[in-house]
Amino acid sequence: MKNFILTLLVFVLAINITLGQGNTNVPEPTPTDTSYWQSEFSAGLNFNQAGFSNNWKAGGVNSVAFGSIIAGKALYQKDKISWDNELELLFGIVRNEGEGTRKSNDRIFLDSKLGYQMSKKWSSYFSVNYLSQFAEGYTYNDDDTKSLISKFMAPGYLTSSLGFEFKPNKEFFLRIGPFSPRFTFVTDDQIIANVPANYGVPAGETVRVEWLAMQIFASLDKNLSENLNLKSRYTMFANYETLSLKNIDHRLDVTLTAKISSIINVTLTGISLYDIDQDPGVQYSQGLALGILYKVGNKK
Repeated sequence: MKNFILTLLVFVLAINITLGQGNTNVPEPTPTDTSYWQSEFSAGLNFNQAGFSNNWKAGGVNSVAFGSIIAGKALYQKDKISWDNELELLFGIVRNEGEGTRKSNDRIFLDSKLGYQMSKKWSSYFSVNYLSQFAEGYTYNDDDTKSLISKFMAPGYLTSSLGFEFKPNKEFFLRIGPFSPRFTFVTDDQIIANVPANYGVPAGETVRVEWLAMQIFASLDKNLSENLNLKSRYTMFANYETLSLKNIDHRLDVTLTAKISSIINVTLTGISLYDIDQDPGVQYSQGLALGILYKVGNKK
């Protein structure tokens, strides 16, 4: 009986060894190919503070300012198909003594584009982009009262575009979209009391649709030197039904970043905007900040 059990164990062991040797040529699972994707993510904080004694004769106001940015890109390219996605979130506050806390920066920007390459520099595309803000915006009156003029989704812009893209290199592209419907949202009916144009949305409604429209969208992301980067984005929007020079919207965003160390940067930002549905004049804003910026990714 013992000999039988011993023989059985040897036989089972021999079978296992044989089966194991027979599986040595079985290919291992092929890892997923992610080389078609390039990604980039950055997050930054900046802080500014100024303080003065009560007898400081040169004048000044005690202040504290805080700003933040989150940005990311995810780019897909395989054969003639491309899918580019971009996110930019900015928010900043400033508190001056005697004035309370106010916004200094506020932006939500999302852009997604699906493209098909027709030649070395030209592609056809379909894109969707979204622009709004996080928090309430106010105008401040002489009697220390404030009036609501904007908030999240008031206004909010959702624009789709179908057209052609010119991309001579990885630093610059130009999109020309002859068919670019835009949805303008104003979800708070109280804003019209302080912004009579109501960002173009008819009184009593929350959305305006401009079906017959054109959009031109250009972007530049260029390293001017090893430690200096320039990013610029221009958007033009024209409604065919109300087409005239004064009714064409223009927006230009410029960011100049100087790297002091691997994570410390000085950033100069500027925005210029013309939209007659907001104001008959040109609007602009400018900011200068010193802060930290963490960046990671495999984008070349």
